[in-house]
Amino acid sequence: MKTLIELYDDCPIENVLSADTFRPERTVYLCPEEIARDKEKQKRLQEYFTHRGLQMETVFLNTSLYYADKVRRQLQSVVEKYPDCAVDIAGGSDAALFAAGYFCRETDIPVFTHSRKKQMFYNINRAEFADRLPFSVSYSVEDLFMMGFGTVKQGRVDNNILASHEELIEPFFEFYIMYRRKWKQIVNWFQRASQADKNGKIPLSVHSDYYVKGERGSTIAANEGALRGLERLEFIYDLVIRKDESVSFRFRDELVRYWLRDQGSVLEVYVWKNCHDAGIFHDVCCSTVVEWDKRESGEKITNEIDVVAVEDKSTPVFISCKTCAVDTDAINELAILRDRFGGDGAKAFIVTTESCRAITRRRAKALKMDIITLDDLRSADLAELIRTMIQ
Repeated sequence: MKTLIELYDDCPIENVLSADTFRPERTVYLCPEEIARDKEKQKRLQEYFTHRGLQMETVFLNTSLYYADKVRRQLQSVVEKYPDCAVDIAGGSDAALFAAGYFCRETDIPVFTHSRKKQMFYNINRAEFADRLPFSVSYSVEDLFMMGFGTVKQGRVDNNILASHEELIEPFFEFYIMYRRKWKQIVNWFQRASQADKNGKIPLSVHSDYYVKGERGSTIAANEGALRGLERLEFIYDLVIRKDESVSFRFRDELVRYWLRDQGSVLEVYVWKNCHDAGIFHDVCCSTVVEWDKRESGEKITNEIDVVAVEDKSTPVFISCKTCAVDTDAINELAILRDRFGGDGAKAFIVTTESCRAITRRRAKALKMDIITLDDLRSADLAELIRTMIQ
């Protein structure tokens, strides 16, 4: 097979999996008009294959995937031009699949499909090269966004540095649970106590007033118990507290400084660690920022996903972490990102350190999404909960 024929699908992985596996000389996409004339998306898909080390020609042919006759005629023209070809019928609309199946029966060209659940290719007709062939490719988080025309940007966390701090995460989360009700106030105090200097840099060494200004003219006092607890955890060093006067200390390093100045980081890194501990993911990233489709104004849409993981080398899992109550907007946003970049096979769930209303659970269930609450975190091992939900 020199030419792979793909029926374009809204699920990004369906458009690239066979090309990544069989590495043909070219892939011809039978696609809707909006893709056939979108040179930017075509360029991005070519960049994805180059990123994957695949030097391959990509051809985009306009056809309506909802009219079988049009698909059939387009297939005829492709086969005449590229006779050494095979058709992947794993993606596309029902009408396109019907047309491809009928056409391939007439012409007796190779046809194959695959099952993402079983992680295997299957021979449909004369495609012995795909007969029960296990998936051999694996995808990173960046791969999954690139194949969906997204651009991954540096998030709030450097995952390489995060890995070197893994032993701090469990005690950090236990500390957070102890001070959960006061956590926002503690973080706000750290933010105001460690202001940036005139060059915009936040120093590691801090000397602050005991009382700092809060929102709307309020005053926030240093939480002495929390500060001494963080010193015992070695998150801060050289702590000196002068009651009602001043506080001085030194952050352990830049990452710990960030954790203590950001309200949601503690739960995000805890979920990230437990995804690793679950032992079922090929790749796990914390704080993934992705740019994707443009608005009418020309401005690109940007989203940050707290944790993204890849199960079984090719199944994306999107996780939102909330240290506040989960609302409908959070559920809807996560569902949009899951469907946009993962398609039908992708999974998503939310972890929150609050309780969850019944109406919120019903909305999540309607969108095929689970919610892990504080009660769940207290009663079960999170890594085991993740394994159970995903598998």
